Formats: sequence, C-alpha cells, structure tokens
Amino acid sequence: MKAQINLITIWTNNIDKMKCFYNQVLEFKIESDLGGYVEFVNDGVRFAICMREVMYDYSNEYEKKVVGQAFELAFPCESPNDVDESFAQLVAKGATPVHEPQNMPWNHRTALFADPDGNIHEIFAGLEK
Repeated sequence: MKAQINLITIWTNNIDKMKCFYNQVLEFKIESDLGGYVEFVNDGVRFAICMREVMYDYSNEYEKKVVGQAFELAFPCESPNDVDESFAQLVAKGATPVHEPQNMPWNHRTALFADPDGNIHEIFAGLEK
C-alpha cells in the first residue's frame, strides 16, 4: 500500500440533500451520478458521496449510527477578505453557519459551516505576516 489518499467518500443516509448541497452550494460539478453514489469533479484527490446502504452487503459496520464529528474538509480561499465573503455566500445559499470568520493563532482566517448531515467544514486563508 502507498501512503497516499486517492478518494474521500462521505457516507450519508440522504443522498439527495447532500448531492444538492455539494453541487449547488459548494459548486462541485458532478462527474458521475449512479443514484446511491455521486462522484464530483475535483483536482487532486477524488471526492464522492455515497449512501450507507450501498455498503450493507459488505459490512454491517456501515449500519452503525455515526456519533460526533468524524472528519473535516478544509477549502482554501484567495485572501482573508475572501473568507468573509465566501462564508456569507455559503450561508446565504443554505450552509449552516457554525463559526463566524476569525483570525486564528496559526496565522489563518477561518470560518466553519456544516452540510445537511451536520459535517462541519472549514474555509480559510493565510494571514499576512
């Protein structure tokens, strides 16, 4: 095995809401839509969402209730001002606001929002030193 991530898949029980969110709110173009599995166009790592039930035949682990924040996707912005503008636009389009833009100790301006399943994601930009 190579220590390299090739695909990130978000498991969901509501593919329609999630597909709409990632396509219309975050503006990922759909590369492949098989109903229970949707892959988006993304530079670098492949990115998809998939119904949990697709994997039920392979492992009952996918049937377990998910508890807590298991992962975060981080989306870069062009500038600190872009973080503020992007956050406002995402919330206006339907993203759930989690944390308003703020300058962080690690020299980034960061804001947090959630998708329809409650997964919290980040937008960020470096601060000038």
